[in-house]
Amino acid sequence: MHHNTVPLFAIVTLFIGLPWLVFHYVTKWKTAPKLTSEDERLLDELYSLARRCDERLNTVERIIAADNPNWRSIACDTPERALAGSDELDEMQERLRRIK
Repeated sequence: MHHNTVPLFAIVTLFIGLPWLVFHYVTKWKTAPKLTSEDERLLDELYSLARRCDERLNTVERIIAADNPNWRSIACDTPERALAGSDELDEMQERLRRIK
């Protein structure tokens, strides 16, 4: 009896289980959300906006660089360097010590 169930199980799996599995995932794939024309239009608009913002930022950086060529090193100061010697920095450091 045991010898007959193994081939039967293999046949059922091969001809029923496998196609069901394939069709199940094909259906899932076909019902997955797709980009609509509205989505594509929005993406194009966002890309255009990002490109314009990048161009504006580059223009602002060129204007600032014309006025002060070292502006990047000044703008990139760490908060500690920017606040060096100030009472505000001392207060922040004291609060951090109390927290620890």
